[in-house]
Amino acid sequence: MMVQMIVRVDPELKEKAAFIARREGKSLSQVVRELLEEYVRQRDMSAYIEDLWNYFGERLKEQGITPEDIPRIIEEVRSEIRAEKEDK
Repeated sequence: MMVQMIVRVDPELKEKAAFIARREGKSLSQVVRELLEEYVRQRDMSAYIEDLWNYFGERLKEQGITPEDIPRIIEEVRSEIRAEKEDK
């Protein structure tokens, strides 16, 4: 169920937005809903993190790396970092 939301905007902005919405065959309410959905999607940290995990998961699969390999790889990287620090 949709809820009503009251938003105050400059009258000129409302008219321009309504004109553009009509040109696109949409209502002003539909355009505002789409804008809010996009705003939330772009700023929703959990969605961003999920997308990031999916991205890296796909890259790891492409390289043949499995979840069982992760602890070993982490230890290898940590060992390399320790060795670099000792060389300095």
